[in-house]
Amino acid sequence: MPAPRAAYLHIPFCHRRCFYCDFAVVPLGDRADGAGGSGAASIAAYLELLHAEIAVSPPGPPLSTVYLGGGTPSMLTPAQVAALLASLRRRYGLAPGAEIGLEMDPASFDEARLAGYLAAGINRVSLGGQSFDDAVLASLGRRHRGADLLQACHWLRRARRDGGLRSWSLDLIQALPAQTLDHWGEQLRGAIAEGPPHLSIYDLIVEPGTVFARRQASGRLDLPDDDLAADLMELTQRLLSRAGYGHYEISNYALPGHASRHNRVYWSGAGWWGFGMGATAAPWGHRQARPRTREAYAAWLASPPPSPPRPSPLATGTGALLPSDELWLVGLRRREGVDAMALAAAAGLGPADLAELRTHLAGFEAAGLLLVEGRRWRLCDPCGLALSNAVLRELLTWWEERLDAGP
Repeated sequence: MPAPRAAYLHIPFCHRRCFYCDFAVVPLGDRADGAGGSGAASIAAYLELLHAEIAVSPPGPPLSTVYLGGGTPSMLTPAQVAALLASLRRRYGLAPGAEIGLEMDPASFDEARLAGYLAAGINRVSLGGQSFDDAVLASLGRRHRGADLLQACHWLRRARRDGGLRSWSLDLIQALPAQTLDHWGEQLRGAIAEGPPHLSIYDLIVEPGTVFARRQASGRLDLPDDDLAADLMELTQRLLSRAGYGHYEISNYALPGHASRHNRVYWSGAGWWGFGMGATAAPWGHRQARPRTREAYAAWLASPPPSPPRPSPLATGTGALLPSDELWLVGLRRREGVDAMALAAAAGLGPADLAELRTHLAGFEAAGLLLVEGRRWRLCDPCGLALSNAVLRELLTWWEERLDAGP
């Protein structure tokens, strides 16, 4: 089983924590920046730890994809980003044509900083817009406003036109409190008008411990019901399809040639390196999560952390590096679905077990939500993908009970 060719670097710093966020982040205030503003010392100290982790990590082949996520990685200076890429280059090398992605917040950069990132080696940007509506942005706890997002889109569009940027993606959130179909349609049309080659459309998920979770517990969060949520997703699929975007994963749409290569690593079940506090690595199928605070992460590095074990004789020959239930989960999120026979075999189950699972899900298949085409199982687009949670919940419940029962 080959070593990973993808790497994720977690940059935990942000200006403020959004009301829906439960990520491992460190809010530093609206004026914080790696260039010398408030929080610069914290950022520099953390980056020393990140460089140290990369330097002592197991060697591997040149990387085909790199993703700097967060947090708000665009709080780093271009020089700091270039230094991180240099560390990866020293340890692994970067393959020709590698996809090098950076998450950016619309209120955290200007055109000059964008040019600096591109000169450092970034060739794909993920822009965390979430909404063009100022009232919605305020209700989410976001720092930027619609005008900031429009300006950022303009800079990215021009950078791509001039050849400095290979691709960029815009993130939006649907199924927000008090959202209507008309309002969401306006948001989508606004996004299409900005011309991003890729769009990530995420459903709002209320995570424990967040501001939204507290509001929901007190009855102050007016979320769309299941029917409206499905209608919102159907509208998303219809409008983006008309605009030429392919729906290649539940939350992701791309113009031809602009699907995220890095995200496909996760969805295909391949392994990856992960660096930084709160990051998860999965080389050779062995998950290894880093601590979620800076202090615990520093102590973990000082231990030193154990190297991930190499493949064992128990590893399957299917190329599957994640537990089989997770491979169902991530695989059925993709337009192409999964090779059900291979997943069953990797878990020690046979054709009879797979037939039993198909019978268990017969209602979804009869409704046209689940499509079984030989060995390949997939969710139909848009209805099956819109109702994916119901299908996946039933599938995973059966799957886990069957594996627990043993042969």
